Amino acid sequence: TQDLLIGELNTIFDMGRIELQPSTEDIDEVTVRAQREEVSFGMEKKTYSMDDNIAQAGGSVLDAMKVMPGITVDHEGKVMLRGSDKVVVLVDGKQSSLTGFGRQKGLDNIPAYNIDQIEIITNPSARYDASGMAGIINIIYKKEKERGFNGDIGLTYGLGALTRPVSDLPTDLGSYKNNNKITPGLNLNYRSDRSNIFLQAELLRQHALPNNEFTTRYYDDGRITASQVPENRTQTHYIINGGIDFFLDDMNTLTFSGIYDYEHHIDTAQVPYINIIDDERYRYITWMEEEITGFMNYALNYEHRFAEAGHELNANIQYTRGWEDETYNLNDSSEVRTGRDRTNILAIEHITSLSLDYIRPLRTGRLESGGKTQIRRLPVEFTVWPGINSMIYPGLGEWSDWGENIYSAYINLVQEKPKFDIEAGLRTEYTDVFYDIDPDNIYYSENDSYNYFELFPSIRFTWKLNSNNRISAFYNRRIDRPGEPELRIFTKSDDHELVKSGNPYLRPQFTQSVELAYKLLWGTGSASLSAFYRRIKDPFMRIYSIDENNYTYDVITKIYANTGSADNSGLEIIFGQDIFNFWRLSGNINYYKNRIYSYTGTLLFPYENDFTIEESVDNTWDIKVTNQLNISTGFEVQLTAVYYAPKNIPQGRELARSSVDIGIVKNILNDRGEINLSASDIFNDFGIRQEINGDGFEAFYENYYETQVFRLSFKYKF
Repeated sequence: TQDLLIGELNTIFDMGRIELQPSTEDIDEVTVRAQREEVSFGMEKKTYSMDDNIAQAGGSVLDAMKVMPGITVDHEGKVMLRGSDKVVVLVDGKQSSLTGFGRQKGLDNIPAYNIDQIEIITNPSARYDASGMAGIINIIYKKEKERGFNGDIGLTYGLGALTRPVSDLPTDLGSYKNNNKITPGLNLNYRSDRSNIFLQAELLRQHALPNNEFTTRYYDDGRITASQVPENRTQTHYIINGGIDFFLDDMNTLTFSGIYDYEHHIDTAQVPYINIIDDERYRYITWMEEEITGFMNYALNYEHRFAEAGHELNANIQYTRGWEDETYNLNDSSEVRTGRDRTNILAIEHITSLSLDYIRPLRTGRLESGGKTQIRRLPVEFTVWPGINSMIYPGLGEWSDWGENIYSAYINLVQEKPKFDIEAGLRTEYTDVFYDIDPDNIYYSENDSYNYFELFPSIRFTWKLNSNNRISAFYNRRIDRPGEPELRIFTKSDDHELVKSGNPYLRPQFTQSVELAYKLLWGTGSASLSAFYRRIKDPFMRIYSIDENNYTYDVITKIYANTGSADNSGLEIIFGQDIFNFWRLSGNINYYKNRIYSYTGTLLFPYENDFTIEESVDNTWDIKVTNQLNISTGFEVQLTAVYYAPKNIPQGRELARSSVDIGIVKNILNDRGEINLSASDIFNDFGIRQEINGDGFEAFYENYYETQVFRLSFKYKF
């Protein structure tokens, strides 16, 4: 007699050698009985189906994430998980060109049409890369398992920015409104005994308003300046994701897959600068930016299944080539300058990765181990055609070259018992980094290079009180490495009195996290409560400062710097309840405290100057509530409300924001067709407002970027 627990974490078990001794006793029959004693509800990750996300149907992946527990988003398209934007985004469990390597990239431009599920993993195990303080978001594409030919086709039409929260400052162009959007999508799959062919494609053509920045600056000498930067965009973006699985035999599968991601947009803006005291426009800038970005991602995956079920070896090799070609044209007219500037940035990224993963089932769990090598190179060329009295900073040089090599290995053990389960692992990573700078650069006199070896342990212990109650404890150590965008020495200035720049001497930040979680399940609903704490060493963030050497205009710079230490702690409640048979109420509440410790550092651009961050502590919270209604006439309605409370940020405070979204879906054509009408941010109240306290100035920053979008979608499944 041997006990065997069929629980939640393992579906395949190795019972070892079982010997049966002969018996002379005569029997009529043998009966095998099994009893399911545990109800499956894990706490390792949270999975959300896109089919349930009606109010954001037809939108982007970022739109869908906005209403998920613990997630907030900002105007730059960054996802923040439990108050931190240090989130790693995966596609089908792996890093991909679609979302960037070691950072987030353009989730607001990825249509959600072909996405099946989104997983949120706040405490990743050692089998995942160590990047991402806040955790991991895994985007899972659709992949049919039915034999034969199947798929679906769809079309979404949208209108954005139908109303204006505030009036534009006086210009000829103003900011775009009533922005047209069209998104066709295609999902095809053919499965046979020997192969499985899959293809997903999306096209996005739109007018958009990704930024609409109003900034009022209050200087200590009494001057008050107001400006507006409306980023009016015309955009074409398409993504093709496909591949083929070759079933070589029952034990071996070879998969070749690829992603082609191409995006082209033209941004135009007319930027006025107004002296508020005498209500006089003293400067007027017109600029146009044309940018082409894209990625080609090729992957070859080999899966070998041993004779024992669940015993597997996976090998993956991947190559990515990405490009960014940005041309910026500027016309400046003012009391002291009339001129034209033009710049071009050309960046070609090369990434090669090789990984090996091994899984072996055990009697009461499984063993996971493997390794990965990732090599990245990103050379950048910067060309300037300066005008008279150019506002482009001189002496930046014409090139830079950044590279990063990561070599890692891990081991992870999962054990499950009737009253508890435990998962423990260790990941080791050796990283080698260099950043070479053009010798003509006058701000940074030396190249940078360094390497380090670090250990990243992770552990989770879950105590099963009974079939409906359990408690889990987590510990994690993780890293966030600055990528090339945070290091880039070349300036970017949509507002030419507010200049953004990277810092080539940035170092990684390290985070230790602990969490205690409780989950309760009952017949018609569930609830979970989590308390978490993070300690961050050497966080990097943008620092505002005045360029006191510029006597022509008042220029404020925003430059990345490591800033000592910070804490992030909080509580998260996630709940769901069937009120009636036709009405389900769900949502979450996040309460967290951000502590930024005082720190004094030095910036080298545009000259050597010290900065100081005063210690700040702020308690903030956000709430999301979703009502799901199934009406007897075949309509399904979803109403979602989101509220972000005020919170502290480096050198200031961000004010409250809110959004109300609604979606209505109706199945037609014998359930093969689906029509969806959705509206996000109906009242157009999700814009960002920040109060900045700098050295020698204060600023009130408002960004009423496009959050209000109405969409009509149709999808047909065949």
